[in-house]
Amino acid sequence: MITGEKIILGIDPGTTIMGFGLIKIVGSKITLLQLNELKMQKYKDHYIKLKLIFSRTLDLIEQFKPDEIAIEAPFFGKNVQSMLKLGRAQGVAMAAGLSREIPIIEYSPRKIKMAITGNGNASKEQVAKMLQNLLQIKTLPKNLDATDGLAAAVCHFFNRDNLDSGKKFSGWKSFLTQNPHKIKKV
Repeated sequence: MITGEKIILGIDPGTTIMGFGLIKIVGSKITLLQLNELKMQKYKDHYIKLKLIFSRTLDLIEQFKPDEIAIEAPFFGKNVQSMLKLGRAQGVAMAAGLSREIPIIEYSPRKIKMAITGNGNASKEQVAKMLQNLLQIKTLPKNLDATDGLAAAVCHFFNRDNLDSGKKFSGWKSFLTQNPHKIKKV
């Protein structure tokens, strides 16, 4: 259970647009700190995009000092190349948090939508409208990637008493302990 004050960074990873939102929790009150996105359409090199995701995530960590990071897990699609790129984007965002020993919790897109709207099949627009009402956001961004990142943070707040469903890592050691199958034996 969240007591006192806590800052949660929510991230919707992507290699074209990374959406993010930061909320501050005091007791049971949520306050929006930032809602934004990192746009990378102009960059053609995938590795440059990954570097930008890592750097921007570190910048957010340094500026806002989040206590936890909630990240949207990649959904399973038919395009393997897109899945690989999305997984890499998520990985570097996670690596930035892990490098600062910040606990990371993953949520599926369906779980995030369910937490925000009560409907796991809700549209991005429905999620954005619910967040707009909940947090008194005057104007929604043109792209809804930012509200998707914010939704991850709010979902984490709503699930604070039921974290067994998410994967939580407090550092590299914790990640490897919970994922021994990821260790490559040489």
